[in-house]
Amino acid sequence: MNAPFRPEAITLRLIDPADAGEAARLEGFLADRPGATPFHRPAWLCAVAAGTGNRALGLIGERGGAVCAWLPLNEIHSPIFGRMLASSGFAVGGGLLTAGCDGDALLAEAERQALMRSCPSIELRGGDLPQDRAGWVIKTESHCGFARPLAADDEAELLAIPRKQRAEVRKGLEKNLRVEIGTSTKDRAVHYAVYAESVRNLGTPVFPRALFDAVLDRFGDAADILTIYEGERPVASVLSLYHRGAVMPYWGGGTWDARRLRANDRMYFELMLHARRRGCSSFDFGRSKTGSGAYHFKRNWGFEPEPLSYAAWTAPGQPVRDADPTSAKHAMQIAVWQRLPLAVANRLGPLIAKGLG
Repeated sequence: MNAPFRPEAITLRLIDPADAGEAARLEGFLADRPGATPFHRPAWLCAVAAGTGNRALGLIGERGGAVCAWLPLNEIHSPIFGRMLASSGFAVGGGLLTAGCDGDALLAEAERQALMRSCPSIELRGGDLPQDRAGWVIKTESHCGFARPLAADDEAELLAIPRKQRAEVRKGLEKNLRVEIGTSTKDRAVHYAVYAESVRNLGTPVFPRALFDAVLDRFGDAADILTIYEGERPVASVLSLYHRGAVMPYWGGGTWDARRLRANDRMYFELMLHARRRGCSSFDFGRSKTGSGAYHFKRNWGFEPEPLSYAAWTAPGQPVRDADPTSAKHAMQIAVWQRLPLAVANRLGPLIAKGLG
C-alpha cells in the first residue's frame, strides 16, 4: 500500500530586496500573480528605503526551490506615530501573495520580526489576508479603489465622463494651458513644488523629495510626470505609475489657481489620453477614504468605488497605531499645518512625513 502523499514543507527566508538575484526571482514570481501591484515590487521597497530611510525587507516562502509566497515589508520609524512593519510602505497596495501554499507561516514570522524590531504594529494593504489569527483586525469599508477601462479615442474618452464633470474638463480644455510630460530634473522640481503646495493646503506634511526621485529612478519607463502650465507657471502636476496596462496617478495636486483654471480636471483627462497613447488599457484612480472629498471627486468622473480590504496587527498590550490624517485626533494639527507658510511647511514636512509610512 502506498503511503499518503505529503506536500513538501515551505521554507521561509528573510531577504534584502536590494539583492539583484533575489529581486530577479521575485519579479518572475510577481509576473504570474494576478494580485501583484507596483507596491509588491522590490523596486518600490528599495525606493522607499532610499527616499525615506525606512528599511526594505521581505519574507519569502519557497517550496522545492521555487517561490510560492512573498510578503514585502518596510520597517517604518516615527517619533510621533511609533514603529511598524508596513506592506508596503507609502503605498496603497501590498500585502501577502501566495501561489498554492498556506501563507500563515509568513504571517507568524512577520509577527515575530515585528516584536524583534520593536514594531508593535503590522499593516497589510491588500493581498491574502489573515484568517482568524489572534491580534489581527480586517478592515473592509475604510477605503475604496477606483478603476475603469480607457476609451478607444480622445472623443470617446471625453464622452465617457459624466455630463457635469465633462463640462469642467471642457472648461479646462478651453483655457490657454499646456502640457509637459517627462522625468527630467525640471519635471521633478516642478512636480515637487506643486505637490508640496497642494498637500500643505490640505494640512498634510509633504513627503521627502528624495522619495519621488527614488521611485522615478527605479521604475524607469514605468513612471513619469505630467504637468499643466499656465504660461510658464506650473499649476497642476502628477507623478504616475504604469503597471500591467494600467496607469495609476499616484502623487498629484494643484496650486490655489488650479481650481479656477480647472487645471486638475485637465490634468487627469490629459493623463488618460497620454496613457492610452503609450499602450495602457485602464485607468486606476487609486484609493480614497470612503465618503471623503476625493471619493466623491472620483465618482463624479464615472468611476465606481470598489471596497478594499486591509489588515492590521497590534502586539498584545499595545495601543492601536493611528496615523490617519482624517482621524479626529489629528484635526487640530491639520488646521495648524494649513496656516503654515509654505517654506516652513516644506522644511518641516519631510521630517514628519517620512515616518507616516
